[in-house]
Amino acid sequence: MLTSRVFRAAQLLRGFATKPEEIGQLVKKNKVVVFMKGVPEEPRCGFSNAVVQIMRMHGVQYDAHDVLKDENLRQGIKDFSNWPTIPQVFINGEFVGGCDIVLQMHQNGELIEELKKVGINSALLTKEQEKDSSKSDKGSKD
Repeated sequence: MLTSRVFRAAQLLRGFATKPEEIGQLVKKNKVVVFMKGVPEEPRCGFSNAVVQIMRMHGVQYDAHDVLKDENLRQGIKDFSNWPTIPQVFINGEFVGGCDIVLQMHQNGELIEELKKVGINSALLTKEQEKDSSKSDKGSKD
């Protein structure tokens, strides 16, 4: 009987971690939120590492949640987004996608636009503007 109570209590606690409301709060805590394997300083899978590198290139500050530390969060975020894989990226509380989608958005310029919509200026855009500015300065000196 005690074993069944402990088991039931564990189920209740486990259920708490996967509540959509709790995850809904997590995805809205910052403009950009990433659920990944590992942490940005030490990603534990190649796909999570790719997302970290993309965010780093854009100079984006974001909240990161290590799903390997909490199996309930790992399953809960998959249920919340209805997306089967990790990492998962949210911008302004909206699910954007996993590594493949974020990589594609990075490559085609859509990520810069999505970041702009939430008031984040991509470092890549700043670097491009600086490059263009130095080219025009060189052209005017001739």
